[in-house]
Amino acid sequence: MNFALILFLLLLVTFVAWLADRFVFLPQRRELASRRLEDFERSVAAGAQVADPAAARSAIVEKALHQPLWLEYTAGLFPVIAVVFFLRSFVVEPFKIPSGSMIPTLLVGDLILVNKFSYGVRLPLIHTKIIESGNPKRGDVMVFRYPRDPSMDYIKRVVALPGDKISYEDKRLRINGEPVPLTDAGEFYDSERLSYSRQYSEKLGTINHNILTELDKPSFITAVEAFPFRDRCEYLSTGVSCEVPPGHYFVMGDNRENSLDSRFWGFVPERNIVGKAFFIWMNFSDLKRIGRFH
Repeated sequence: MNFALILFLLLLVTFVAWLADRFVFLPQRRELASRRLEDFERSVAAGAQVADPAAARSAIVEKALHQPLWLEYTAGLFPVIAVVFFLRSFVVEPFKIPSGSMIPTLLVGDLILVNKFSYGVRLPLIHTKIIESGNPKRGDVMVFRYPRDPSMDYIKRVVALPGDKISYEDKRLRINGEPVPLTDAGEFYDSERLSYSRQYSEKLGTINHNILTELDKPSFITAVEAFPFRDRCEYLSTGVSCEVPPGHYFVMGDNRENSLDSRFWGFVPERNIVGKAFFIWMNFSDLKRIGRFH
């Protein structure tokens, strides 16, 4: 379900209703209120007994100006939908983590916020960038539209930038020939699987974060798909090495053994970027997870 499209259609419908109410139906209701007040004044002048004329006048006006139910739920909702649409399109957008590919940084069920202007302001639906405000950096957790199916949103960590030469061989990451620091960080307890996994601390750019990987397992990559710029990658028994094309990014999940990412389906085009993930605003299973993450 394309929620952005649905929200946009609701915005259009409620806006049209708001315009119709503002320039057609509201003037008609005001005219009706004026006529009823005139009738009321004539009846009072003719001797009709009214206990509280001021309250009666107020009730007449309120009843005449009251929006019918269909306008309440269309024109009346336009300001709310407009605010939601603006915030979701240009400020922050909420997402729910559906899989474990970003464990231990993000867990299944985390509800997160994504900054929509960190990497440039884009028009909703057509995704055209209209304002430059920054670019992804190594180590950022980024939401993007899956290149194989842009109707799906993915979340991964930015590992390499346009022009970088990256290799992931023997479970070790190198960027432009420099090894990425990796140190033991103890064990991670998976409360869903009721098991422990070895985790490591990795530093990409200025970002320190933990990853899960199994250094003793085979490192060759299977089930690689055909993807644009596939010729820029070399797959070996030890892993993969790539040169990132201009305007593209190489991304990986923090759960290295359980993440379908750029190693398998290729690079993320700049036009597919949605925003930078930065905050867990709720996890109904563990309220302690609320807060910023890197």
